[in-house]
Order: sequence, then C-alpha cells, then structure tokens
Amino acid sequence: MNAPQNLKPDELLNLLRWRYATKQFDPARRITDELWRALEEALVLSPSSYGLQPWRFIVVTDPAVKERLLPVSWGQRQVVDCSHHVVFLAKQEITEADLDRYIGRVLEVRGGTRESMKMYKDFMLKDLVNGPRSRIIPEWAARQVYIALGNFMTSAAALGVDTCPMEGIDPAKYDEVLGLSGSGYATVVACPAGYRLATDKYAGLAKVRYPAEDVIRRS
Repeated sequence: MNAPQNLKPDELLNLLRWRYATKQFDPARRITDELWRALEEALVLSPSSYGLQPWRFIVVTDPAVKERLLPVSWGQRQVVDCSHHVVFLAKQEITEADLDRYIGRVLEVRGGTRESMKMYKDFMLKDLVNGPRSRIIPEWAARQVYIALGNFMTSAAALGVDTCPMEGIDPAKYDEVLGLSGSGYATVVACPAGYRLATDKYAGLAKVRYPAEDVIRRS
C-alpha cells in the first residue's frame, strides 16, 4: 500500500481548531452514505491493545430510538438532532475463546498457522484471562474504546463532519434501551455526528487550552 499524501502541518492544525464539541446540530442535514461508510471504516481501523478490538459500535439513526435515548442523555438535544448517533460499547470479559477467534481472524487475513501464534496467545492468556488484568477487563476495554472515539472524532473532522463526545449519559439505561442484556458488552460513551447549526454560539469560540510548555515535557 502506498503512503498517503501528507497533510501540511497547518492543514492538520486547522482541522483540529475547527473541531469542537458541537452543542447544536442541524436536524435537516444528513451525512451522505459515502461519508458515513468512510467513518464506519475509521472505527473499524482504530488501534487497540493486542489488536483485540474489545468493542462494538451501535449506530443509531432511527428517530424513535433517539427519542428513547434523549431522557437518559441528560436531555441533550444533540442525540435527536444529529445525523448519526454512535454508541461505544466495551467488552466485559475476555476468554480463551475470544483469543482463539482473534487468532483465527489473523490467520484468515495474513496466513500462517496456529502454532506460529502460540507464543502470542499464551502471552495474552497470561495477561488478560489468567492474570491480574482479568479482574479489570471492563476498565481495560473502556480505555480501548476511548482510542476508537478519538480516532472517530479526528476522522470526522477531516471529512468536515461535526461530533460531540458525550459522557453525560446513563450507560445502564442506554444498555436497556439498546437491548444489550446478555450481550457481553456495555455502554461506555456516545458521540453524535452531523453538522453544526450556524446559530451554535460555541462554534466560534476560541479553544481554551494550556500552553504547550505546561503540558509537554521533553527529555
């Protein structure tokens, strides 16, 4: 695969400065199918620890489902006014069967043998299934989910699509609305996507960030 044409530094920074947590979406505007396919693929391509992808993404576009999610989203209108509402789920347990499934996918895509993957599987078993981390898999998986969230938001900005990461939700109620009982996954965070209203006063506000010298250390 050829290396992509690089953005110029100023172009990248302009994208990131343009992006903001959109407070008002235009309910009349919808993300095109072509753009949305690219954003779904960006979710799929997100990196994760061991490459295990301990997540699922539910894309909500049904107005009736959005309305049911509104009261368990602190009444934030972004949920119903956006084009696509993405709910990020984290896996609640990692089993040996999960590792075998992943290794099967690796062999399907790259070729090889299960024997060649034995050391890698044993390492994951020791860490995620039989080790101390096995007791905090929901927390571990949630950290992976936030990697996917960041990747999604940046990809959306690159395509001129607005987003709003939302922890202001009731995850347990989301699980109920979306029928996740017994699925092995649980809601962590949500992110509406669409297009800002011209009247959203927050769109024009300067970003408030600490200076680089306050948050970046070089050694």
